[in-house]
Amino acid sequence: MSGPLRAVVIGVDIGTTSTKAVAYDIDGRQLAHHSVGYPLDEPHPGYAEQDPHLIHAAVLESLRAVVAELGRPVAGLAFGTAMHSLIGLDADGNPLTRSLTWADSRASRQAERLRAIPSGLALHRRTGTPVHPMAPLSKLLWFAEQDPTLFGRVAYWVGIKDWIMLRLCDALVTDHSVASATGLMDIHQLSWDEEALGIAGITEEQLPELVPTTTVLDGLTAEAAAATGLPPDTKVVVGAGDGPLANLGLGAVAPGVMACSIGTSGAMRVMVERPGVDPLGGVFCYALTEQRWAVGGAINNGGIVLDWLGDALAPELGEHAEEELLALAAEAPVGSGGLIMLPYLLSERAPHWSALPRGAYVGLTHGHRRAHLVRAGLEGVCQQLALVLASVRAAGNEVREIRASGGFARSPLWRQMLADVLGMPVGFPAGREGSSFGAALLGMEALGLVASIDVAADLVHIEQTARPAPAAAATYAALLPLFSELYAALVPTFTSLRRLAPSLPPQPPPA
Repeated sequence: MSGPLRAVVIGVDIGTTSTKAVAYDIDGRQLAHHSVGYPLDEPHPGYAEQDPHLIHAAVLESLRAVVAELGRPVAGLAFGTAMHSLIGLDADGNPLTRSLTWADSRASRQAERLRAIPSGLALHRRTGTPVHPMAPLSKLLWFAEQDPTLFGRVAYWVGIKDWIMLRLCDALVTDHSVASATGLMDIHQLSWDEEALGIAGITEEQLPELVPTTTVLDGLTAEAAAATGLPPDTKVVVGAGDGPLANLGLGAVAPGVMACSIGTSGAMRVMVERPGVDPLGGVFCYALTEQRWAVGGAINNGGIVLDWLGDALAPELGEHAEEELLALAAEAPVGSGGLIMLPYLLSERAPHWSALPRGAYVGLTHGHRRAHLVRAGLEGVCQQLALVLASVRAAGNEVREIRASGGFARSPLWRQMLADVLGMPVGFPAGREGSSFGAALLGMEALGLVASIDVAADLVHIEQTARPAPAAAATYAALLPLFSELYAALVPTFTSLRRLAPSLPPQPPPA
């Protein structure tokens, strides 16, 4: 290979359902890709965990396939990962626990106790991570209280990407981005937070070394090199969390440009140059680099709501009935005839950061039909994102442009609905694997192949733009305060339902 124009970087995105490896050149062209899936296990209510060995195998297999397809040298690897995972290791680096994912809510009561203490909000402001069951801080408390024997045996607590780095490069490190989503790192000092460690009952020596996201590890172990087909001296860029990397992959790197994604879940994030959260603690603040921070919020219920609507309201349509469901939703008017759905099927995160809420339909009348119920569910997802947008603005951030991606973007109805509910034009870039492309771009900067990650804005092109229709936008603007008020109004009901849950027949398992 001669000259930087031919340099290739493989972005590896370790996701919740699969690992994707995608090779890019420095002009942003995708040259090869491969994905390997693995299960998300839910052995008990509230559990959402995975076998880390399966994920390690998926990383190796996806890399091996891409390297074989490329048939040319690789300048380096760069990694992204789903955030908030937690694994306990023994002194030799072997897992003593499964990998608890962001969706694991077993630590709900621990998180609620933390939120209630006087320093709970201060902890959020200092660490950038909302006090929520998703956070490793809350999960550590759960282990300490529910399994103290195992808790005492754990030598190191890490995230899934940290463990993959240990297996690939024999380095126990975690990047500032992943660490900023643990609830354990002071985002202003870029160091482990003493109070958070004290609450969790662990020491700094039990955590990986903190490093910048652009840190380059010197090479692969002999075993990893043989398994992937890469030379042992292949450079490995530690990388970052998938949320901030998705902004980078969408070209949403300049202040004021928001990235919105709706897959199974959803999120909205805008880049800022200095870390911080709003006074009410409605947003997170996660690092991309030391000069770029993603402020925003994630929601648990995105495309999963459409899946549920199909299962619950139109089972005769069978699997993969998205188009039929969306056509059904289009039959109902904007605002669903005054029907509001709180889409909290999997509890919720931003901006309330509570595991308490459940889904609800409010305003149901004799005149409503299946089309109204379906549309209200889609509108509820968009309205929840509108609350996140309001929280981002309340944190003092300008939002002048929105770029969106995810499976929902295939639907013209849902694209238009999002623009109408947010009251802003929404741009849809040419299709790319956002987080893997973001990882590759970060790797290119770390390896000196591009001047800076700012090139992302030039490499990503907007293919379509949905602009709000004035009448629809006005209807949704009138409904949004009602949607927002319903959460607080129903908290006592949610609380009572949870108290009664042990005495009720068990919930049906997820479809």
